[in-house]
Amino acid sequence: MVRITVELVRKRAEHHDCLLAPLEEIALHQENIEKIEYLQDWCPKLKILLMQSNLIAKIENLNKLKYLSYLNLALNNIEVIENLERCESLQKLDLTLNFIGEITSVANLVNNYNLENLYLTGNPCTDYDSYRQFVVATLPQLIWLDGEEIERSYRIKALQNLPIVKPDILFEQENYRHGRRKQKARLEHEIQNKWENQYKHLDEDERNKKFWAEKCEHAPEVRYEIERMKQLKLKNLSTDTENKEEKRTYKMFASDGRPFNINQAKIDFKFDDSEPDRYILDLSVYKHLNTNLLDVDVQPNYVRVTLKGKIFQLCLPEEVDTSNSTAQRSQITGHLVITMPKPETVIKRIKKPAKKNDETHRNQLYDDHKSTDCQSHTDQSVREYLEIGPAPHYVLDFTRMTNNDEHKNMSSYINSLFLGDEKLPSSDFIDDPDVPALV
Repeated sequence: MVRITVELVRKRAEHHDCLLAPLEEIALHQENIEKIEYLQDWCPKLKILLMQSNLIAKIENLNKLKYLSYLNLALNNIEVIENLERCESLQKLDLTLNFIGEITSVANLVNNYNLENLYLTGNPCTDYDSYRQFVVATLPQLIWLDGEEIERSYRIKALQNLPIVKPDILFEQENYRHGRRKQKARLEHEIQNKWENQYKHLDEDERNKKFWAEKCEHAPEVRYEIERMKQLKLKNLSTDTENKEEKRTYKMFASDGRPFNINQAKIDFKFDDSEPDRYILDLSVYKHLNTNLLDVDVQPNYVRVTLKGKIFQLCLPEEVDTSNSTAQRSQITGHLVITMPKPETVIKRIKKPAKKNDETHRNQLYDDHKSTDCQSHTDQSVREYLEIGPAPHYVLDFTRMTNNDEHKNMSSYINSLFLGDEKLPSSDFIDDPDVPALV
């Protein structure tokens, strides 16, 4: 049984900032509600109440709604019109496709002097002879009945024929009451017997197939049973979906760290690698999906997009520049376009020009340290060196560092490169014979 709760009412009152006290209109249709309650206390200023397509069996708890002008209770299980006398502002009442057989219960609407429009189409009482005349004569304030305007001449005729029509109406109503009592007892017994004996030994598919293949009567009990089958089916579907989601686990990466291609969201996409300097990924994101539900993560070797908790992951052929990657959303189609530029790899060789006064020294270094390995490369006419230090003559030839024939002592070789000629002592230098010489 579905009850009216504060959460349900607030959910349907989103257009009014979820405030209930000043609410003037609310739609609670197709919620499988079985009882009207709490609304007159929570929403005393209601003017329009829509509760069609539920399982309501009785009109109740609406007497405090003094401003209620339109009440829609179509497609419910109502059998008697009652408890609306104090809804003095009621102008339109829709009771289409209910089970109202008590035609005399329309007299409970006599005090609703503002009532102009009444719908009783699809109720058992509409099959009675002279039904329309009886209702028009009973409710003189009506202007429309079942969507047809009541002419003044027809109203006068109905009032004149009321004494003649009323006995026949009461007779048909009594026959309906008698048949309805028998139908209710029989259906309750049959439904209970089916669930305890027949459906008990059948699996879900066989039970559904047997139930929907059977012919049924138009009665409140049958509506309850149909709704029961729908709820069981929805419950089983949700359970199966949860089980499938629990069983399916997505692995993002292989054992060697390579990212997998995953399309859990099952959306179309286009990957453009025709341009030499970038990759472009076009995802066909749903047009009306809120952008806040999207999460884009671009990594050097893969791109991952999360849509409402579902993952789309694509492995990239080459590494991309994550800092300069962009993601844009189309306001017309809703597509998500991710542009991922490739990183620029440029090898810069640094070579500073030699000063005039150092030109002789650089040329001498180049001639002295030319190795036989360089001669094998006939296509190279000039060998470049890495310059270190602030002075131009601090040039290190790495090709001679392993040549032990010419330089047995590496320290003397480094000193010859960086220190150059032997430094002369200063004029005030005193040689101490006790200090050992440097080796």
